[in-house]
Amino acid sequence: MSIPTRILGRTGLEVTELAYGAMELRGSPKGRDLVEEDVGRLLNTVLDSGITLIDTSIDYGLSEELIGRHVGHRRDEFVLASKCGCPLVEDPDLPTRMGPHDYSRANIVAGVDQSLRRLRTDHLDLLQVHLTPSRETLESDDVVATLRELQASGKVRFIGMSGVLPHLSDHIAMGVFDVLQIPYSIVQPKHADAIDAAAASGAGVIVRGGAARGVPSGGERATERNPDLTDVWGRAGLQALLDGMSAMEFTLRATLSHPGMTTNIVGTLNPDHLAENIAATRRGPLPADLLEEARRRVAAVVGP
Repeated sequence: MSIPTRILGRTGLEVTELAYGAMELRGSPKGRDLVEEDVGRLLNTVLDSGITLIDTSIDYGLSEELIGRHVGHRRDEFVLASKCGCPLVEDPDLPTRMGPHDYSRANIVAGVDQSLRRLRTDHLDLLQVHLTPSRETLESDDVVATLRELQASGKVRFIGMSGVLPHLSDHIAMGVFDVLQIPYSIVQPKHADAIDAAAASGAGVIVRGGAARGVPSGGERATERNPDLTDVWGRAGLQALLDGMSAMEFTLRATLSHPGMTTNIVGTLNPDHLAENIAATRRGPLPADLLEEARRRVAAVVGP
């Protein structure tokens, strides 16, 4: 059974409802130690399983290089998404996905050229502005013009924004981004309405955090790093709603249930977890009554 697909908004690209988030490939010191052979096997398994979108970033350490090295020869099998505005010089003291981002034309163009070299490709299917800069920053740095220039050159097919509220509302209203990447899960529903608005505008919606950062799995590392989400899961009593499902299956299928979502990026280094995520996605959205009860319980904890 293949993984269900949806159309990524106005891009017209058909992508699987589960995508692979490659932040897990950043390596130490910001991430876990990696074994090269294991990474190669995992990335090829991602494609062999039928997943058709891989999301990465300059900010994700070794991720781009590893993707290029191990599946660059299979480039025509997947939609490749990366990000821009990221610092190009590695600073081990800065945490992953943070630090001084630079949205100038020079940095964005240099970043794309670096990404293309690392990924061993001549184009990105999707280039996303990273870390949700304000509309004022986008306009003062003339970011959209730079992105359009990269499209005209053939280095980038579609443009997007990895955003959060409050700036996300402006990003949607601008009407220039083909895709919006937005955080959302059953225990982190703050951006649910923004997903609706993005989809209504014609943009594709990539959900990140749709696995609730691993909290439902009960892993010690995940719960320690995300105590607020762990608290919501427990106080909402979601464990009592599983009805034979694993907590992760329940969470992934709840994310799939949002009608505005196109695809859900989930990262893992564990082949077994990858297989479980694929199986859960194939089972489709949660039954409507179960989803409604879960949302009601979460709203009672975090508010409407």
